[in-house]
Amino acid sequence: MNLLEAAKSGFLVCILGCIFIYASIHLRNTVPKAESEQKIFSELAECGFYPDELCSALFEGKDAAPQIGQLCQQVLPRKGKITCVQTPCNCSAVQEKLHFITSPLSEEEGNFSLAYIITIHKELDMFIKLLRAIYVPQNVYCIHIDEKSSKDYKRAVQTLANCFENIFIASKRETVVYAGFSRLQADINCMKDLIHSKTQWNYVINLCGQDYPIKTNKELILYIKTKWNGKNITPGIVQPSYMKHRTNISYKEYVHLEKSYVHPTKNIKSEPPHNLTIYFGSAYYVLTRKFVEFTLTDVRAKDLLQWSRDTYSPDEHYWVTLNRLPDAPGATPDARWEGNIRAIKWRDQEGKAHNGCKGHYVRDICVYGLGDLKWIIDAPHLFANKFEPGTYPLAMECLERQHRLKVLQQAEVPLEPHWHLQEYSLLNMMPKTN
Repeated sequence: MNLLEAAKSGFLVCILGCIFIYASIHLRNTVPKAESEQKIFSELAECGFYPDELCSALFEGKDAAPQIGQLCQQVLPRKGKITCVQTPCNCSAVQEKLHFITSPLSEEEGNFSLAYIITIHKELDMFIKLLRAIYVPQNVYCIHIDEKSSKDYKRAVQTLANCFENIFIASKRETVVYAGFSRLQADINCMKDLIHSKTQWNYVINLCGQDYPIKTNKELILYIKTKWNGKNITPGIVQPSYMKHRTNISYKEYVHLEKSYVHPTKNIKSEPPHNLTIYFGSAYYVLTRKFVEFTLTDVRAKDLLQWSRDTYSPDEHYWVTLNRLPDAPGATPDARWEGNIRAIKWRDQEGKAHNGCKGHYVRDICVYGLGDLKWIIDAPHLFANKFEPGTYPLAMECLERQHRLKVLQQAEVPLEPHWHLQEYSLLNMMPKTN
């Protein structure tokens, strides 16, 4: 059998296999959507590719199922996968194999540094995807690892951070409890470290491990400069009556091996210090360096922090309350929900702000599936939340490819080969015949 006949035979076998997969999608109605998608696309991941035509169709809002039938390709080894973040290895290899951007992509970006606070506790793969998407050498990154995380996870993140001068682990780490004061304290710990960083950053942005950028670094800077011009971004309003229970009574954090949580007590809290008006808003922010210095030194900020220790989800009132003080650096006293920091599909906003979650909900927040991709890239926001690559691997892969392509298209410097993520095209991979 010559090479051409062998290629044709292999391609025929692949077609038959794809038909079987395609039929399974329609016949296995008893399999939950997320489970079936995860199985199919994890199999594709093992082959090491996601054709770009499929991603393009998803970004246009088309149904993914008809595209599955086209995924009849020769099996390729997964390139660029690296495991040495878990053991000591050559840092140059880490940077290249993980496709990190290693120089400023424009003069404007090189002269405007951002600081990032990233709080994580699991899913190393997702953390790496997020970090390399937002990484540029002129920025600085503080990583807060939950104390509950495993030793292996902490060691892997530390090994990765050791390969970059501008990435470091928070000097003080918290056992983070959802909706607890520990989550706010984690950010403050990083802020204290960042203030002493040799990088003279302009703004700080906080992220969690399930976030991913929609905008490029260049677009972020343009948005900050043109829309805010030295102002802080803390979306929020005066605390509504239905949210007052969060600060009217005392809450306590409980940390257990199986589950950690915040639970209300019967104790009534005192009035806020300094007669402050409490606001309610997003836990996510974009803050100026001067405002960060203010929050770490001003007596009102310190007293509000102490008062907030036994409140529910204090990060959703602390930043926005301080940023409404007229004399705070970069304050926006009259702002409301402006800012577009996070694209989030809340369950109670179905039919209003979005057309429903195509993945599944966790704590009333959508974990994005394939059908959410068009909504995400059309959103005006800076980042999107939340993602689970283990559940919806193709959604994450497509978004990652789209983001990196945009980053490189906007670059004003010669591109390094390792900055490119892998690209696979159906047209380029079909067997050719004479």
